[in-house]
Amino acid sequence: MVSKNYLIFDFGASNGRAIIAGYDGKRFELEVVHRFENRPVFAAGTLYWDVLRLFSELKEGIAIAQKKYKNIESLGVDTWGVDFALFDKNKKMLSNPQHYRDDARIEAAKAMEKAGYTRKKLFMLTGGLILDIMGIYHFYDLKLSNSPVLNNADKFLMMPDIFNYFLTGNMFNEFTEATTSIVYDLKNNTWSREILEFLGIGNDLFPEIVQPGTKIGNIQKSIADELDIKPISVIAPASHDTASAVTGIPVIDKNKTWCFVSMGTWLVQGMEIDKPIVNEDIYASGFANEGGSEGKNILPKNINGLWVIQQCMEKWRRDAGRNIAWAEIDKLFPKAKAFASFIDVDDSVFLPPSPDMPKVIAEYCKKKGQDMPSDIGSVARCFYESIVLKIRFNVSKLENLTGKKIELMQLVGGGTNNRLLCQWIADALGVHVAAGPTETTAVGNLIMQMKGSGEIKNVEEGRQLCIRSTDVKRYEPFSSEKIKWDTAYEKYLMIL
Repeated sequence: MVSKNYLIFDFGASNGRAIIAGYDGKRFELEVVHRFENRPVFAAGTLYWDVLRLFSELKEGIAIAQKKYKNIESLGVDTWGVDFALFDKNKKMLSNPQHYRDDARIEAAKAMEKAGYTRKKLFMLTGGLILDIMGIYHFYDLKLSNSPVLNNADKFLMMPDIFNYFLTGNMFNEFTEATTSIVYDLKNNTWSREILEFLGIGNDLFPEIVQPGTKIGNIQKSIADELDIKPISVIAPASHDTASAVTGIPVIDKNKTWCFVSMGTWLVQGMEIDKPIVNEDIYASGFANEGGSEGKNILPKNINGLWVIQQCMEKWRRDAGRNIAWAEIDKLFPKAKAFASFIDVDDSVFLPPSPDMPKVIAEYCKKKGQDMPSDIGSVARCFYESIVLKIRFNVSKLENLTGKKIELMQLVGGGTNNRLLCQWIADALGVHVAAGPTETTAVGNLIMQMKGSGEIKNVEEGRQLCIRSTDVKRYEPFSSEKIKWDTAYEKYLMIL
């Protein structure tokens, strides 16, 4: 019998969800009670997040959840990273948050490079992942344009902080989200003085930093009255979705050195480590640092993941004139010839949308002097084998960077539904693989709410709860298959 319910809000770049986690004292179950789209708005030459509509959806989710479940213990919000809004001295939002794909941010990144703040310099100052989409470039764009938004700014709030302010009236910056701004110095655990001086920003722009698991207040009376509900406690989880996902990983053996891959449209591969590593080797590797829960650091790297096969699927469905199911692909690709050709999924040709991604793959293989995959099975097999080998390549990098031998691979996300892919990863790495659940971001959100409310003591206890509550499949490597993958890996390295 469920004794407590926790309300989870998980905002992604294209949609959001309100999820109830029912906890009976031993296990939890997740139920999505409200789904909504997240559509950016292009207006007057700028791409914005429609943050007010998203807050309306958040309130709708609270109302739906409260109507179905009376005893809601708390709620927590996680979102994507990097984006923010500025507020004036009266605590009014000066402008909707700019979308990270807005063209102005790309131009600002180029201008900042010319001004001497290269990607490498920014990494050395902050330890963070440096991409054109990062929040620091929006700051620089505001500075270059002498924006009245920046000139009248009194407080800085990132996306989850905005929602929490609207809910509680309290302003703060949650730690894991703040580290994605590339204004926060992970090495010294403070806002970067040099970057602030370069941007012409004072330290008083930034509210208090709070750690995941901090209770930040109750829903304001005005909102409770509007929704006709009792006030609910609001707890900050690891509010950047990547950090929340890592928090929720059900580590099956904490005594082994483990790494993770979150398998979605993007693959996020990395390790949870004790403190940031900031040096030239890390920068050159493409890995970077991000704040995690309970003082941990995450060393992640983005891989152009299932996006490629998703693009292929769109082409195959158009050609077939029907909605081909993924189960059909899963039956076809194992029958294709093994290790016939490989692609580097991170090559720039695979990043933009394509009306014919199978053709892009075939032409890449031809250019590299390989067999050209021509049918659904061979294209899919080429992709999946290449993903496995990219994961192995990055494991090798992690081992070199950290000096630790990986003994356990934790796979999470939607890609874990492909059981053959999970087995291939075990075989190629020669290590035990634990796969699941698909909902680790929501689980991580839940864990920090439960810690903040005193239900559990720490992340480790929450991860054990996740193991008891979800379906974690385990895969043992086959030594005979490892030999085949070793040979394929040598060929793959030549392609890279």
